[in-house]
Amino acid sequence: MLRPVIALWRRELLKFVRDRARIVGALGQPVGFWLVLGLGFTETFSMPSSTGVNHNYLVFLYPGILLLTVLFTAIFSTISIIEERRSGFLQAAVVAPVNRALLLAGTLSGGVTLALVETLIFLAALPLLPLSPGWRGVLLGFTILALAATAFTSMGVAFAWRMSSTRGFHGVMNVLMLPMWLLSGAVFPVEGAHPALAVVMRLNPVTYVMNAVRGALVHGAVAWPDLGITVVFAALLVWAGLRMIRNAPAPA
Repeated sequence: MLRPVIALWRRELLKFVRDRARIVGALGQPVGFWLVLGLGFTETFSMPSSTGVNHNYLVFLYPGILLLTVLFTAIFSTISIIEERRSGFLQAAVVAPVNRALLLAGTLSGGVTLALVETLIFLAALPLLPLSPGWRGVLLGFTILALAATAFTSMGVAFAWRMSSTRGFHGVMNVLMLPMWLLSGAVFPVEGAHPALAVVMRLNPVTYVMNAVRGALVHGAVAWPDLGITVVFAALLVWAGLRMIRNAPAPA
């Protein structure tokens, strides 16, 4: 049963390594966001005292950029589903005598692996920042990011499975995923937002994922509500992706 999963996992890694544009897009865009926004607002951004965070904006933005790296990797990894439909590979995989759940497992394993590899590269900047989460905090943050990668990749699979246009897929992901990230506390804290916007941010499940990542890397600890909501969020999106693959008709 593991052979299809391993084959799809290896295929995702090979496609990524051979496509340099994906490497630049998935890693270069978040780094660019971090440097431009972080350096641009360092002297003008003041942290609300209620957040308990006294670092400058470049440091405040760092956990959010890690989450953005995971998000971009998920988008780039699942868009290949649409390309594989055009090449005929997806149709062949669906009609093969393999449980469709294994197709999701293979796609998820590839997307999550790529997201975590890029996260490790970006985590190399951690010693340069005034943060001391310790090995426990880094491990907690890495675990939360793995759950986020699972959630975002599953969301990408659920949408890509029914779409036939890469342009349409990019449009849907930009309308859905980027606002979820922007309104998660990654760019500005909930405590400093307009009351109406703060309500939307607190209803956004990615806000609790962001809180967990920031708590791990800044304070070396994660609040149980944030961890619990992150786990439930990832589990629900995996279920949604699995339901889509199992119930949707075979791609034409």
